This record gives sequence, C-alpha cells and structure tokens, in this order.
Amino acid sequence: MPDHSLLLEVGRLARRAGEAIMDVYRQDFDVEIKADCSPLTAADLAAQKVIAAGLAQLEPLLPMVSEEASQLPWQERRAWSRYWLVDPLDGTREFVKRNGEFTVNIALVENGRPVLGVVLAPVTEELFAAARGHGAWWQVRPDGEWERISTRALANPPVAAGSRSHGGASELTLRRLLGEEYQLHALGSSLKFCLIARGSADVYLRRGPTSEWDTAAAQCVLEEAGGAVLDLTGKPLHYNRGESLINPEFLAVGDAGIDWPARLREAELP
Repeated sequence: MPDHSLLLEVGRLARRAGEAIMDVYRQDFDVEIKADCSPLTAADLAAQKVIAAGLAQLEPLLPMVSEEASQLPWQERRAWSRYWLVDPLDGTREFVKRNGEFTVNIALVENGRPVLGVVLAPVTEELFAAARGHGAWWQVRPDGEWERISTRALANPPVAAGSRSHGGASELTLRRLLGEEYQLHALGSSLKFCLIARGSADVYLRRGPTSEWDTAAAQCVLEEAGGAVLDLTGKPLHYNRGESLINPEFLAVGDAGIDWPARLREAELP
C-alpha cells in the first residue's frame, strides 16, 4: 500500500466520483455540446460536485482548476505554486459510446509539475495512484490489494498506445520514432498513460490539442512508474504555463533510458 495518507484520501475521493458517474452511466442520459464542441453529460457535473467538495475538505486553502469549472484568469493563476488540477470525467466521448474507456483524473501540481496523481477507471474499478518519491500503484478493485507498477524496457516490436476517438499520430511519424514493426493499441482517455505505466505499452505520441487536466494525473503515475512525458522538443511537460490551458503536443514513454529527445530531433516531425 502507498505510504502516503493524502494520496490514499484522494484515491477514495476518486472512487466516490466514479460511483456518481456510474449512477448516470447505468441510465439513459442526455448529451450537451459545449462551446468547444466537446460533449457534456450529467455524469461530468456529478463527478465535479463530488470532487470539488472532497478536495475542499482535504486542503481547504488550495485552489482548483477543473474542466467543468469556470477558469480564473492567468493574472491570478500565475502566482499559484500549488493547486489541484482535475478532469472529473476524462473521455466523455467514450462515456457516450459506453465502451468503458473513461477516467476520473485528480492531480496535485507544485511549481508546474504534477507531484500526486490519481486515475480511476469507473467501469473496471481500476485505480492508478502515484506521489512524488512514493512510486506508482495499481488497485484492481476497491477492497483489493495494492500492486507496485513499473514501466518496461522498450519492447521489440514496440507497442504504441493511441487515441480511440481523436485519431492517432501518423504512421510515418511513429515509424520514424519506433521503426517499421511497431504495433498500435487504441485506447480512450488517460488510460493510455496507465497502459505504459504498468508495462503493457511503450509510447503514446499525441499530435493535436489536449488540455492540462487531461494529462497531469496520469503523467505523475507514469513518471513514478519510471517513464516520462516530454514535449516534442524533449523537455518534460509542465503546467500553469500561461493564459492557455492547452498542452503542447507530447510523447509519453515508458523506457526513460532511451535518448528520446535525440529520436525526436532525428524524426524531423512535421
């Protein structure tokens, strides 16, 4: 079991949010379309309510950035050294498709880096949790044992995790990074990072926009499992960088012993 009381509390909070999501998932539900053309359901809002109330009890003075809450301006956020970064339901498109590939993401960010992260898959009840210096952990069910997880050395052939609903990186780009014989594993939401963290895939290359709340919790899990999340210049992905909450394109990797910045330069990404 992780020796980190706050991490365990946040894990329990994620499970409560997951229960609220599943209450909606088991019924008929309406789907709204937000201004950015992404879907919104009652499950997103129910999970947001549970998480906001729970985090306010755990750390009453810490601010929170969440997909389903109004965002404070950069002039205020720029002074934050520590805050919560939350996606109450990552993968709403997968939720609407009822394929089970959606998650609850809760991260604690300090000085631009995620130092605690929890990722819950409500349908399977799998919980991934990590805190800086305490490793990455996997709990298969609420009353189950905790298992320490770690990434693997780059497989031959490598396995590339890819997005289920947003399209993947081009075949040419992946061939430049991994060689001709890589295999593709399509999966929704932040579960792609978790697949790498538990040694079942090797990379996830994201071309196209994601938001900071999509990646922070899973980045912490992957880094504590031995991997890395790099922008396409080879630098670690950071948070609260400016007015925009959109991430740069990135590469998540399991085998951090490989010189991925060099591979990215040699790939000459378009």
